[in-house]
Amino acid sequence: MILVYWLILVNLVAFILYGYDKSCAKKNARRIPERTLLLWAWLGGSLGAFLGMRIFHHKTLKPKFYVVPVLAVLEVIIIIFCLYQNYHLVTTEYEIDLGLTEDLTIVQVSDLHNQFFGSGESALLSRIEAASPDIIVVTGDIVDSTHTSYKIALDFIEGAVKIAPVYYVSGNHEGRLSGKKLDAFYAKMREMGVIFLDDTYVETSDYVLAGISDASLYSYGASGTYGAYGAFDDSKPVILLAHEPQYHDLYQNLGADLTLVGHYHGGQIIIPGAGGLISPEFEWFPELYEGEHTFGDTTMIISRGLGNSIVPVRINDYPELVVVKVK
Repeated sequence: MILVYWLILVNLVAFILYGYDKSCAKKNARRIPERTLLLWAWLGGSLGAFLGMRIFHHKTLKPKFYVVPVLAVLEVIIIIFCLYQNYHLVTTEYEIDLGLTEDLTIVQVSDLHNQFFGSGESALLSRIEAASPDIIVVTGDIVDSTHTSYKIALDFIEGAVKIAPVYYVSGNHEGRLSGKKLDAFYAKMREMGVIFLDDTYVETSDYVLAGISDASLYSYGASGTYGAYGAFDDSKPVILLAHEPQYHDLYQNLGADLTLVGHYHGGQIIIPGAGGLISPEFEWFPELYEGEHTFGDTTMIISRGLGNSIVPVRINDYPELVVVKVK
Protein backbone atom coordinates (compact mmCIF):
# COMPACT_ATOMS: atom_id res chain seq x y z
CA MET A 1 0.00 0.00 0.00
CA ILE A 2 2.94 2.37 0.56
CA LEU A 3 3.77 2.21 -3.14
CA VAL A 4 0.15 2.93 -4.06
CA TYR A 5 0.05 5.95 -1.75
CA TRP A 6 3.31 7.26 -3.24
CA LEU A 7 2.10 6.92 -6.83
CA ILE A 8 -1.16 8.72 -6.05
CA LEU A 9 0.71 11.53 -4.30
CA VAL A 10 3.47 12.03 -6.86
CA ASN A 11 1.09 11.99 -9.84
CA LEU A 12 -1.28 14.42 -8.15
CA VAL A 13 1.61 16.78 -7.41
CA ALA A 14 2.88 16.53 -10.99
CA PHE A 15 -0.56 17.29 -12.41
CA ILE A 16 -0.97 20.32 -10.15
CA LEU A 17 2.52 21.63 -10.97
CA TYR A 18 1.90 21.45 -14.72
CA GLY A 19 -1.42 23.26 -14.31
CA TYR A 20 0.12 25.89 -12.05
CA ASP A 21 3.02 26.49 -14.43
CA LYS A 22 0.57 26.95 -17.32
CA SER A 23 -1.32 29.52 -15.23
CA CYS A 24 1.93 31.33 -14.46
CA ALA A 25 2.78 31.39 -18.17
CA LYS A 26 -0.53 33.11 -18.97
CA LYS A 27 0.07 35.71 -16.26
CA ASN A 28 3.75 36.22 -17.12
CA ALA A 29 4.50 35.25 -13.52
CA ARG A 30 7.54 33.43 -12.20
CA ARG A 31 7.65 29.94 -13.74
CA ILE A 32 8.51 26.51 -12.41
CA PRO A 33 11.87 25.39 -13.87
CA GLU A 34 11.49 22.81 -16.63
CA ARG A 35 13.96 20.51 -14.90
CA THR A 36 11.61 20.46 -11.87
CA LEU A 37 8.62 19.54 -14.02
CA LEU A 38 10.61 16.75 -15.65
CA LEU A 39 11.93 15.56 -12.29
CA TRP A 40 8.42 14.90 -11.02
CA ALA A 41 7.74 12.82 -14.12
CA TRP A 42 10.89 10.77 -13.51
CA LEU A 43 9.97 10.29 -9.84
CA GLY A 44 6.87 8.33 -10.84
CA GLY A 45 4.52 11.18 -11.68
CA SER A 46 4.63 10.74 -15.43
CA LEU A 47 0.91 9.92 -15.67
CA GLY A 48 0.00 13.11 -13.83
CA ALA A 49 2.54 15.06 -15.90
CA PHE A 50 1.16 13.65 -19.16
CA LEU A 51 -2.42 14.46 -18.16
CA GLY A 52 -1.30 17.95 -17.18
CA MET A 53 0.36 18.42 -20.58
CA ARG A 54 -2.75 17.30 -22.44
CA ILE A 55 -5.44 18.98 -20.32
CA PHE A 56 -3.63 22.29 -19.89
CA HIS A 57 -2.00 22.20 -23.37
CA HIS A 58 1.33 22.78 -21.72
CA LYS A 59 4.84 21.84 -22.94
CA THR A 60 3.39 19.64 -25.69
CA LEU A 61 5.67 21.17 -28.36
CA LYS A 62 8.86 21.20 -26.29
CA PRO A 63 11.17 18.36 -27.51
CA LYS A 64 12.62 17.75 -24.06
CA PHE A 65 9.10 16.89 -22.82
CA TYR A 66 8.56 14.21 -25.49
CA VAL A 67 9.96 11.78 -22.89
CA VAL A 68 6.91 12.28 -20.63
CA PRO A 69 4.43 10.12 -22.62
CA VAL A 70 7.11 7.46 -22.97
CA LEU A 71 7.58 7.48 -19.19
CA ALA A 72 3.81 7.32 -18.75
CA VAL A 73 3.57 4.14 -20.84
CA LEU A 74 6.45 2.59 -18.91
CA GLU A 75 4.83 3.59 -15.63
CA VAL A 76 1.56 1.90 -16.57
CA ILE A 77 3.44 -1.30 -17.42
CA ILE A 78 5.40 -1.17 -14.16
CA ILE A 79 2.27 -0.45 -12.11
CA ILE A 80 0.42 -3.43 -13.61
CA PHE A 81 3.45 -5.65 -12.99
CA CYS A 82 3.87 -4.50 -9.38
CA LEU A 83 0.17 -4.78 -8.57
CA TYR A 84 0.11 -8.34 -9.89
CA GLN A 85 3.25 -9.25 -7.96
CA ASN A 86 1.88 -7.79 -4.72
CA TYR A 87 -1.79 -8.81 -4.89
CA HIS A 88 -1.79 -12.15 -6.73
CA LEU A 89 -2.67 -14.30 -3.74
CA VAL A 90 -1.46 -17.92 -3.81
CA THR A 91 -2.09 -20.88 -1.53
CA THR A 92 0.68 -23.28 -0.59
CA GLU A 93 -0.30 -26.64 0.90
CA TYR A 94 1.79 -28.87 3.15
CA GLU A 95 1.01 -32.30 4.57
CA ILE A 96 2.55 -33.28 7.91
CA ASP A 97 2.04 -36.59 9.73
CA LEU A 98 2.02 -36.09 13.51
CA GLY A 99 0.00 -39.18 14.31
CA LEU A 100 -3.19 -37.35 15.28
CA THR A 101 -6.33 -39.38 15.85
CA GLU A 102 -8.25 -36.95 13.61
CA ASP A 103 -6.96 -34.94 10.66
CA LEU A 104 -6.45 -31.22 11.30
CA THR A 105 -6.44 -28.48 8.65
CA ILE A 106 -4.59 -25.32 9.68
CA VAL A 107 -4.63 -22.08 7.72
CA GLN A 108 -1.69 -19.84 8.57
CA VAL A 109 -1.94 -16.08 8.06
CA SER A 110 1.32 -14.23 8.53
CA ASP A 111 2.63 -10.69 7.99
CA LEU A 112 -0.59 -9.12 6.78
CA HIS A 113 0.91 -5.65 7.38
CA ASN A 114 -2.42 -3.94 6.65
CA GLN A 115 -2.37 -5.24 3.07
CA PHE A 116 -5.67 -4.62 1.31
CA PHE A 117 -7.31 -7.66 -0.28
CA GLY A 118 -10.68 -6.27 -1.30
CA SER A 119 -13.46 -4.69 0.70
CA GLY A 120 -13.44 -6.19 4.19
CA GLU A 121 -10.45 -8.35 3.10
CA SER A 122 -12.96 -10.37 1.08
CA ALA A 123 -10.47 -11.90 -1.37
CA LEU A 124 -8.29 -13.22 1.46
CA LEU A 125 -11.24 -14.47 3.49
CA SER A 126 -12.72 -16.26 0.48
CA ARG A 127 -9.43 -18.05 -0.08
CA ILE A 128 -9.32 -19.07 3.60
CA GLU A 129 -12.91 -20.32 3.57
CA ALA A 130 -12.18 -22.42 0.48
CA ALA A 131 -9.51 -24.30 2.46
CA SER A 132 -12.14 -25.42 5.04
CA PRO A 133 -9.82 -24.92 8.03
CA ASP A 134 -10.36 -26.40 11.47
CA ILE A 135 -8.32 -23.56 12.95
CA ILE A 136 -6.75 -20.33 11.67
CA VAL A 137 -3.42 -19.23 13.13
CA VAL A 138 -2.04 -15.70 12.84
CA THR A 139 1.73 -15.66 13.27
CA GLY A 140 2.42 -11.99 13.84
CA ASP A 141 2.56 -8.60 12.11
CA ILE A 142 -1.16 -8.40 11.45
CA VAL A 143 -0.62 -4.62 11.53
CA ASP A 144 2.31 -2.51 10.37
CA SER A 145 4.07 -0.06 12.66
CA THR A 146 4.96 2.36 9.83
CA HIS A 147 1.48 2.72 8.28
CA THR A 148 -0.80 1.28 10.93
CA SER A 149 -4.42 0.53 10.09
CA TYR A 150 -6.22 -1.29 12.87
CA LYS A 151 -9.39 -1.21 10.77
CA ILE A 152 -7.98 -3.44 8.01
CA ALA A 153 -6.74 -5.90 10.62
CA LEU A 154 -10.09 -5.95 12.40
CA ASP A 155 -11.95 -6.38 9.09
CA PHE A 156 -9.88 -9.52 8.57
CA ILE A 157 -10.42 -10.79 12.12
CA GLU A 158 -14.16 -10.15 11.93
CA GLY A 159 -14.42 -12.37 8.87
CA ALA A 160 -11.91 -14.99 10.02
CA VAL A 161 -13.64 -15.82 13.32
CA LYS A 162 -16.79 -16.65 11.36
CA ILE A 163 -14.85 -19.35 9.47
CA ALA A 164 -12.93 -21.12 12.24
CA PRO A 165 -11.37 -20.52 15.68
CA VAL A 166 -8.52 -17.99 15.41
CA TYR A 167 -5.27 -18.19 17.40
CA TYR A 168 -2.76 -15.34 17.48
CA VAL A 169 0.83 -14.58 18.43
CA SER A 170 2.44 -11.16 18.13
CA GLY A 171 5.15 -10.08 15.70
CA ASN A 172 7.87 -7.46 15.81
CA HIS A 173 5.61 -4.75 14.39
CA GLU A 174 3.05 -5.14 17.17
CA GLY A 175 6.04 -4.96 19.54
CA ARG A 176 6.90 -1.50 18.21
CA LEU A 177 3.40 -0.21 18.92
CA SER A 178 2.01 0.75 22.31
CA GLY A 179 -0.62 2.89 23.98
CA LYS A 180 -4.38 3.08 24.10
CA LYS A 181 -4.96 2.34 20.41
CA LEU A 182 -3.05 -0.94 20.57
CA ASP A 183 -4.77 -1.88 23.85
CA ALA A 184 -8.17 -1.17 22.31
CA PHE A 185 -7.22 -3.19 19.23
CA TYR A 186 -6.22 -6.19 21.32
CA ALA A 187 -9.37 -5.85 23.42
CA LYS A 188 -11.49 -5.85 20.28
CA MET A 189 -9.72 -8.94 18.96
CA ARG A 190 -10.43 -10.76 22.22
CA GLU A 191 -14.03 -9.58 22.14
CA MET A 192 -14.37 -11.07 18.66
CA GLY A 193 -13.13 -14.40 20.00
CA VAL A 194 -9.44 -14.48 19.08
CA ILE A 195 -7.38 -16.69 21.39
CA PHE A 196 -4.03 -15.11 22.28
CA LEU A 197 -1.14 -17.55 22.60
CA ASP A 198 1.70 -15.16 23.44
CA ASP A 199 3.86 -17.24 25.83
CA THR A 200 1.12 -19.70 26.67
CA TYR A 201 -0.52 -22.81 25.26
CA VAL A 202 -3.76 -24.71 25.04
CA GLU A 203 -4.13 -28.45 25.17
CA THR A 204 -6.67 -30.53 23.30
CA SER A 205 -7.30 -34.24 23.55
CA ASP A 206 -5.11 -34.74 20.46
CA TYR A 207 -2.36 -32.09 20.50
CA VAL A 208 -0.82 -29.08 22.22
CA LEU A 209 -1.03 -25.67 20.51
CA ALA A 210 1.59 -23.30 21.93
CA GLY A 211 2.78 -19.79 21.15
CA ILE A 212 5.74 -17.49 21.79
CA SER A 213 5.53 -13.71 21.71
CA ASP A 214 8.03 -11.87 19.56
CA ALA A 215 9.23 -9.92 22.61
CA SER A 216 10.20 -13.22 24.24
CA LEU A 217 12.08 -14.25 21.10
CA TYR A 218 14.21 -11.11 21.35
CA SER A 219 14.82 -11.80 25.04
CA TYR A 220 15.84 -15.34 24.21
CA GLY A 221 18.22 -14.05 21.55
CA ALA A 222 19.89 -11.82 24.14
CA SER A 223 19.93 -14.17 27.14
CA GLY A 224 19.63 -17.67 25.71
CA THR A 225 16.81 -18.49 28.11
CA TYR A 226 13.03 -18.79 27.81
CA GLY A 227 10.97 -18.98 30.98
CA ALA A 228 7.28 -18.83 30.05
CA TYR A 229 7.01 -22.62 30.02
CA GLY A 230 9.35 -25.58 29.80
CA ALA A 231 9.88 -28.32 27.26
CA PHE A 232 6.86 -30.44 26.42
CA ASP A 233 6.97 -34.20 26.84
CA ASP A 234 6.17 -36.71 24.13
CA SER A 235 2.66 -37.52 25.29
CA LYS A 236 1.05 -35.36 22.58
CA PRO A 237 2.25 -33.71 19.37
CA VAL A 238 3.15 -30.04 19.86
CA ILE A 239 2.26 -27.38 17.28
CA LEU A 240 4.09 -24.13 18.00
CA LEU A 241 3.30 -20.64 16.69
CA ALA A 242 5.98 -17.94 16.55
CA HIS A 243 6.91 -15.08 14.27
CA GLU A 244 10.59 -15.46 13.39
CA PRO A 245 12.34 -18.51 11.92
CA GLN A 246 15.90 -17.91 13.14
CA TYR A 247 15.08 -19.12 16.66
CA HIS A 248 14.54 -22.68 15.49
CA ASP A 249 16.87 -24.01 18.21
CA LEU A 250 14.40 -22.74 20.85
CA TYR A 251 11.48 -24.35 19.07
CA GLN A 252 13.36 -27.63 18.90
CA ASN A 253 14.39 -27.46 22.58
CA LEU A 254 10.76 -26.89 23.61
CA GLY A 255 9.80 -30.13 21.90
CA ALA A 256 7.81 -28.67 19.02
CA ASP A 257 6.88 -31.21 16.39
CA LEU A 258 5.56 -28.55 14.00
CA THR A 259 6.41 -24.85 14.09
CA LEU A 260 4.69 -22.20 11.97
CA VAL A 261 6.51 -18.89 11.44
CA GLY A 262 6.79 -15.99 8.97
CA HIS A 263 8.67 -12.67 9.21
CA TYR A 264 11.08 -12.93 6.25
CA HIS A 265 8.52 -12.02 3.54
CA GLY A 266 10.09 -14.60 1.24
CA GLY A 267 13.21 -12.47 0.97
CA GLN A 268 11.09 -9.78 -0.78
CA ILE A 269 12.55 -10.63 -4.21
CA ILE A 270 13.04 -14.29 -5.13
CA ILE A 271 15.82 -14.82 -7.64
CA PRO A 272 15.55 -18.16 -9.48
CA GLY A 273 18.43 -20.42 -8.47
CA ALA A 274 19.53 -18.07 -5.68
CA GLY A 275 16.47 -17.73 -3.41
CA GLY A 276 15.16 -14.80 -1.40
CA LEU A 277 17.21 -11.64 -1.71
CA ILE A 278 17.16 -10.06 1.75
CA SER A 279 15.76 -10.56 5.23
CA PRO A 280 14.25 -7.90 7.54
CA GLU A 281 17.60 -8.03 9.39
CA PHE A 282 19.33 -7.13 6.09
CA GLU A 283 20.90 -10.55 5.66
CA TRP A 284 21.58 -11.17 1.99
CA PHE A 285 20.18 -14.42 0.55
CA PRO A 286 18.90 -15.83 3.86
CA GLU A 287 18.52 -19.59 4.00
CA LEU A 288 15.24 -19.48 5.92
CA TYR A 289 13.07 -17.36 3.66
CA GLU A 290 10.19 -19.76 2.83
CA GLY A 291 9.10 -23.37 2.78
CA GLU A 292 9.53 -26.47 4.92
CA HIS A 293 12.66 -27.06 7.00
CA THR A 294 13.64 -29.82 9.43
CA PHE A 295 15.68 -29.41 12.61
CA GLY A 296 15.99 -32.70 14.48
CA ASP A 297 12.44 -33.80 15.25
CA THR A 298 10.99 -30.35 14.51
CA THR A 299 9.42 -29.44 11.18
CA MET A 300 9.29 -25.69 10.61
CA ILE A 301 7.14 -24.09 7.91
CA ILE A 302 7.95 -20.51 6.92
CA SER A 303 5.20 -18.45 5.32
CA ARG A 304 6.22 -15.80 2.80
CA GLY A 305 3.47 -13.68 4.30
CA LEU A 306 0.90 -11.43 2.70
CA GLY A 307 2.02 -7.81 2.96
CA ASN A 308 4.99 -5.49 2.88
CA SER A 309 6.56 -3.03 5.26
CA ILE A 310 9.60 -0.85 4.59
CA VAL A 311 10.24 -2.38 1.15
CA PRO A 312 6.94 -1.84 -0.68
CA VAL A 313 7.40 -4.28 -3.58
CA ARG A 314 7.53 -8.06 -3.96
CA ILE A 315 9.00 -9.59 -7.12
CA ASN A 316 8.55 -13.28 -7.97
CA ASP A 317 7.34 -13.57 -4.37
CA TYR A 318 3.56 -13.65 -4.43
CA PRO A 319 1.65 -13.10 -1.14
CA GLU A 320 1.10 -16.52 0.35
CA LEU A 321 -1.61 -18.23 2.36
CA VAL A 322 -0.32 -21.42 3.98
CA VAL A 323 -2.53 -24.47 4.44
CA VAL A 324 -1.15 -27.31 6.56
CA LYS A 325 -2.96 -30.63 6.58
CA VAL A 326 -1.87 -32.44 9.73
CA LYS A 327 -2.47 -36.16 9.77
